[in-house]
Amino acid sequence: MKPTFTTEVVTDEQAFAALAPAWDRLYQRCATATPFQSHAWLHSWWLSYGRPGRLRLQLVRDGAELVAVAPLTAVRRPVPALVPLGGAISDYGDVLVDDGRGEAAVGALTEALAAAARTALIDFREVRPGGAVERVYEHWRGPRQRVGDSVCLELPAVPMDELVARLPSAKAQRVRAKLRKLTALGVQRQAVRPEEVDAALRRLLELHRLQWQGRKVTGEHLRDRFCEHLVRSVGPMVRSGAAVVTEFRLDDDVVAVDLTLLSRRLAGGYLYGAHPRLRERKADVAVMLLEACAEHTRDGGRAALSLLRGDEPYKHHWRPEPVVNQRLLLARRRTAPLLSAVACDVAARRRGKELLLRLEQRRERAGGGGP
Repeated sequence: MKPTFTTEVVTDEQAFAALAPAWDRLYQRCATATPFQSHAWLHSWWLSYGRPGRLRLQLVRDGAELVAVAPLTAVRRPVPALVPLGGAISDYGDVLVDDGRGEAAVGALTEALAAAARTALIDFREVRPGGAVERVYEHWRGPRQRVGDSVCLELPAVPMDELVARLPSAKAQRVRAKLRKLTALGVQRQAVRPEEVDAALRRLLELHRLQWQGRKVTGEHLRDRFCEHLVRSVGPMVRSGAAVVTEFRLDDDVVAVDLTLLSRRLAGGYLYGAHPRLRERKADVAVMLLEACAEHTRDGGRAALSLLRGDEPYKHHWRPEPVVNQRLLLARRRTAPLLSAVACDVAARRRGKELLLRLEQRRERAGGGGP
């Protein structure tokens, strides 16, 4: 018998909060979900960053049970659009779809989004390849376009010794020496218990501020609203297995704290703070953190250890695979001009970046002279 689904748009903050139990059950039934689609993360994000009157949760139910969710918020600039909750501090955007309900649930969610697209562009940014919203994209009957978004670098989810073995011989030897150095220094790590997570996260942010003192840092990580979001969201995520907070001690002092986010398919190091004392003692913080993160992939059956967004040179030392997130633009006939405007803006920005890169390369070839 073909299932009969009902759809609903939730715009009320209290109703969003009350969805937690049903949302968590759906999250467990969606294999492609990342921690950035958990209720704890998104509801906390809304409390810190949401704009009153802008919440647009697209829900699909089978009876009382939630079988699909598109967590969206309305924006007005640069064009009227519905975009995923989570914003710039979330590395992946996606929808949740019950794996056991098949294409019928995807079709119902697509219809709900099509109704919403009568007045606004649907703009899904930072979709990890294979994400559930790609199935919505395949069902979409109106104008649509897929463009590349941020680059994430990924390693296989294997123990640290296997990650080291992937490196060229000389580099692998240096990493092994750095691991021995950490052992010789007596650096110890321990996962933080759920009841101690709040205090550990505040230490993380204090250490993060200290490590970047006098250097360029992501300003949002130093804001009170980010601290409130992190403290509010991560405790429940640790209890559900969607996150782990690790403290590193040296001479009985906490010298570093790391937050790693976990889902069925990946583990990803999200944020850390490290005391300058570690570098003064010649401890390689990157090696220390990667070893801890790799430990979380050992028993979880995960396919990837993600270094998350960013193409920083230090990440390439580990020979990761670049994985390009997708930006999926969905429109109806009347909102097609909005899609065209965004697509043109994306293309212009890409050409601008390519031009700047060529100019920088020319200056380097010319010996560092001016433009």
